[in-house]
Amino acid sequence: MIKQRLNLCQYSKKLAIFFALSLLIGLSACVQPTNLMPLSQKHEVKANRTPPELRLVRVKFSQVPGWKADNHSLALPAFLRSCTKLVGQSPKKALGNSSLMGTISDWLSICQDAERVRPGNSVDAQYFFESRFKAYMAISPQGGKGKFTGYYEPELRGAWKPTVRFRVPIYARPKDIIGANLGKFDDALKESKIVGRIAKGEFVPYYNRAEIETGALNGRQLEILWVDDPVDAFFMHIQGSGRIQLPDGAHIRLGYDGRNGRPYTAVGRELVGAGVMRLKDVTMPAIRAWMIENPIAAQSLMWKNRSFIFFKVLKGSGPVGAQGVELVPGRSLAVDKKFVPLGIPIWLDTTDPGTKPLKVLRRLVIAQDTGSAIKGPIRGDFFWGFGAQAGQKAGIMNQVGRYYLLLPRTLELKDTIN
Repeated sequence: MIKQRLNLCQYSKKLAIFFALSLLIGLSACVQPTNLMPLSQKHEVKANRTPPELRLVRVKFSQVPGWKADNHSLALPAFLRSCTKLVGQSPKKALGNSSLMGTISDWLSICQDAERVRPGNSVDAQYFFESRFKAYMAISPQGGKGKFTGYYEPELRGAWKPTVRFRVPIYARPKDIIGANLGKFDDALKESKIVGRIAKGEFVPYYNRAEIETGALNGRQLEILWVDDPVDAFFMHIQGSGRIQLPDGAHIRLGYDGRNGRPYTAVGRELVGAGVMRLKDVTMPAIRAWMIENPIAAQSLMWKNRSFIFFKVLKGSGPVGAQGVELVPGRSLAVDKKFVPLGIPIWLDTTDPGTKPLKVLRRLVIAQDTGSAIKGPIRGDFFWGFGAQAGQKAGIMNQVGRYYLLLPRTLELKDTIN
């Protein structure tokens, strides 16, 4: 396609990308494998703007739907886990993309107070959140509602060595993957990242799903283990974690350790586009059933999603989210961190999938994860936990809802922020 003449802004962005890639190629030849603020102290936030697609409107806690009905103490352990990731960071550093959401110092002060709340005491926990935060309803150009899906930790069957049954490899992160944050070269490209590899002195995209599954990584000893079902493996990639049951009954937990940088494609949309399914019928169980019934076509369908996930063996009692903390079933939410910083409390107001009549799903959650498909100012992926019941809920969750961000009271923010 013939492009129009670039304006100065577009030209500068292309220059930034060019220099970023040039630096990566040049460096590849030498790379070796490898004071708390009191609550009473308030201050004016310098960058009093959100990303243009997000507007925040102050509301009272009494106006937050279902606020008093929740057991707020159940969200406190998740919040405290997020607090641990702030220790050691510069106190003046902004939480997220803008100091609008406060600085590390603001949040550490709140975390210190959170540690003094009696565990399991809902009244104390509710008072803590109300006295330390203000609630802001999130609004996008499309309105105050967005899309909420669910995810879970699946269980697969596998073995340390390949056999006739266990033939689908689960890969560790390759050492030749190179990532670049283009925001370091141009502020206009903040949060823009690219992933690739060096081939014949040129920075090129990393292997896609089809290339990897047809042998692009063979011979590198990257296989962690092998599982018995390619469809199960595919859905574990979408979930980003899983438990593998070995032949002796032992379990190995695997967690996300990076991706190949290729764009995520929702295979459900591909089925709708091909006329195989109606949009209203697209759920994870429906897609899985179709794949099992059509194994040859399923392989082609899975390859349309060029994104590929790499894993690592985890220790601990639960999967780890993008923030680097163990997720809490029913209290962790994956978000688009372009708009919502990881670690902040969010009031979720949506509906419980599969309930008849439809029941509300309203509770305090913590932003602790991200996802390839989780994009937009009002977009969330609710973590249901482990097991068949969690998988059933996650598989059919495709709800409309809204959320409210809880921001520190120490910030002098306008009632409407845009």
